[in-house]
Amino acid sequence: MDSNGSIKPSRVIPGPTNPMVTPLLTDHYQFTMAYAYWKANKHQERAVFDLYFRKNPFGGEYTIFAGLEECVRFISNYKISEEEIHFLKDNLPGSCEDGFFDYLRGIDCSDVEVYAIPEGTVVFPKVPLMRIEGPVAVVQLLETPFVNLINYASLVATNAARHRFVAGKSKTLLEFGLRRAQGPDGGVSASKYCYIGGFDGTSNVAAGRLFGIPLRGTHSHAFVSSYMSLGDISDKSLLKKDGSSTCKDFVVLVQNWLNKIKWSNSLCGIFSETNQSELTAFISYALAFPNNFLALVDTYDVMRSGIPNFCAVALALSDLGYKAVGIRLDSGDLAYLSCESRKFFRCIEEEFGLPGFGKMSITASNDLNEETLDALNKQGHEVDAYGIGTYLVTCYAQAALGVVFKLVEIDNHPRIKLSEDVSKVSIPCKKRIYRLYGKETYPLVDIMTRENEPPPKVGQRILCRHPFQESKRAYVVPQHVEELLKCYCDGSSGKKSETLPPLKDIRERCIKQLEQMRCDHMRRLNPTPYKVSVSAKLYDFIHHLWLNEAPVGELQ
Repeated sequence: MDSNGSIKPSRVIPGPTNPMVTPLLTDHYQFTMAYAYWKANKHQERAVFDLYFRKNPFGGEYTIFAGLEECVRFISNYKISEEEIHFLKDNLPGSCEDGFFDYLRGIDCSDVEVYAIPEGTVVFPKVPLMRIEGPVAVVQLLETPFVNLINYASLVATNAARHRFVAGKSKTLLEFGLRRAQGPDGGVSASKYCYIGGFDGTSNVAAGRLFGIPLRGTHSHAFVSSYMSLGDISDKSLLKKDGSSTCKDFVVLVQNWLNKIKWSNSLCGIFSETNQSELTAFISYALAFPNNFLALVDTYDVMRSGIPNFCAVALALSDLGYKAVGIRLDSGDLAYLSCESRKFFRCIEEEFGLPGFGKMSITASNDLNEETLDALNKQGHEVDAYGIGTYLVTCYAQAALGVVFKLVEIDNHPRIKLSEDVSKVSIPCKKRIYRLYGKETYPLVDIMTRENEPPPKVGQRILCRHPFQESKRAYVVPQHVEELLKCYCDGSSGKKSETLPPLKDIRERCIKQLEQMRCDHMRRLNPTPYKVSVSAKLYDFIHHLWLNEAPVGELQ
């Protein structure tokens, strides 16, 4: 029901993309704690948990928040089945009473509220990405699946965004990581979250179907080496693009062009005899896909065989009204080979009067990562697109983001977790979060306030304090104020819930957010830390609670 007592129309939200995401996808101790809460008649106490991380990944100073949609799907369809109840009965200690399993049968998360920063937002350490409120035993059961769904998603989206930043806006980025990913879910998730982070397409057909991500790909070395000679081509005919007539022998047309290239004024002496099995494979692929001909040119020798063979086929296609897409380089000195290939294409354009041929697309692959992209930029190259796999989807540079899920309030009593490591001290109580922008539209600082504090106002001088370091503080006069936490599951609160945006909107948000950040926060080396602060009232409250909860030592 809503606040007026009328029945609210229910939102139909599909279940998690991965069918393995069930109530049992959690740690054993979540159920043992739930039983202990139930046994103590404490399970219905209202609890508030914050989900956040403590340090940005990859040595950077920003993170992309991703995985929220899957959390909302999970919680909206949460129900422990009878089969799962039987499994729990068999695997929890025999002292667990039957009444507890009856309680589990009735759990549906209808009383759980979820507040979150919109997916695709640039986020920072200590700031709650999600706030989850509800009966303590139920919310405790959500801890592990929520952390699991956010951790990898945010890590790989951030990895993708970092690759995009190094590659530059003008380059096409393709995710080719399925075969190297950690299992099927790692592969499918990587495709989705790399797309959010700024990649343009994927080779993963399953992800293309599930999420509508553009599919890209060509052929492998196996395709090239599977052909032996031109005799392998049975049907040599190809219809002109406009349908006006048919070229009866496309192979002869290609051979004629190869001969012209070989003896052309500008290219004479670059190559002699190309590999004929490679030429056969290229012709076969072009006959199959005359509108999408993109060839892998490094099976035998890029400049002495691959590029001349590709150009001969591309020129023959051009005679029939088609336009070849380009080449892919998968080994060797990518900077040098891309530059030499571009020279070859430009010579063809100039000598044979083919406008645009010199701009033929060059795609590079072969275990690329941030460092190799940066090195290519410094060397100078002619690559238009990158196919990136292993280092991207496995997040090779960092294994995990380190997301945590901490209790900050129970039964209206704020709670704090203390540690000798100050970075692990939690920020207590239910909070609101604001992003303050300066004159040049850049975000200046994120500030957390207590739930009942008045929000920061544009033009108002606000004291922003470091949560734990007394001397770190600054006044900010914001030109724009954005509240970050939105309601995504309203529970029984009657609040209006946000709708889940389509994937392309999340991607667009991510790209826009990254463009808003100051360049010094984004750079690869020695980035400037973004400031995360608390209000003066919250600062005082944290330290008051800290003193109350910390045991007093005794010297003897």
